[in-house]
Amino acid sequence: MAVVFVNGNPETDAVWDPLCAELDGEHILRLCPPGFGAPVPDGFGCTPADYRDWLVAELEALGEPVDLVGHDVGGSTAVCVAMARPDLLRSWAGDSLGVFDPDYVWHDLAQQWQTPGAGEDSVARLLGGTHAERTERMAARGIARTVAARLAAGQGPEMGRAILAFYRSAVQPVMAELGRSLPAAAARPGLAVIAADDHLVGSREMRSRSAARAGARAEVLDGLGHWWMVQDPARSARMLTSFWGR
Repeated sequence: MAVVFVNGNPETDAVWDPLCAELDGEHILRLCPPGFGAPVPDGFGCTPADYRDWLVAELEALGEPVDLVGHDVGGSTAVCVAMARPDLLRSWAGDSLGVFDPDYVWHDLAQQWQTPGAGEDSVARLLGGTHAERTERMAARGIARTVAARLAAGQGPEMGRAILAFYRSAVQPVMAELGRSLPAAAARPGLAVIAADDHLVGSREMRSRSAARAGARAEVLDGLGHWWMVQDPARSARMLTSFWGR
């Protein structure tokens, strides 16, 4: 049985390096969403629906149900697949369920990206400069420097365009409308990863409500933030293997 990891923004699959190193014996596959570590195909709009359909096609090609784990944009995409095509999954886990809550408001940085002009300036500041400068920006967000350097190597103008397209296509109530289908995700065992210090994907209450609607087990990671898989990979691995073992 394969475990499939899907990263988010502004990342590549290097964000999973510390966690995957803890998962001895697992058959692991990492998938980078277009623009976030993989090229953007012609005609790909970088919308929530585009990412869902991309991941569906990737999982269909594997030919057997998988344990799917998503983070950030990859997390919301994993949930969208669980809602639309649970037959492709043995289980699913994600840390972005709060964005599907009717009361969710996009965080300040996302609102900048959703604003013409301000968004272009914001991604230029985030993804511009030298590799060393980008590494420092990621390290300042609490990411281990070795991982930050790998992430910085994958950042550039194409990722910036993907950021703007995704967040502008996901202005609320788009995500809340998608969240109406959360009960369909209960067709497969789900895990809502609730990093207590992650303030980008909704309050703990929002994430818990969405988890309940999706029939998912909620696991609170006290003391960890948005990049929980880098901050404490051993604890994160124990959480996932315990969930899969059930």
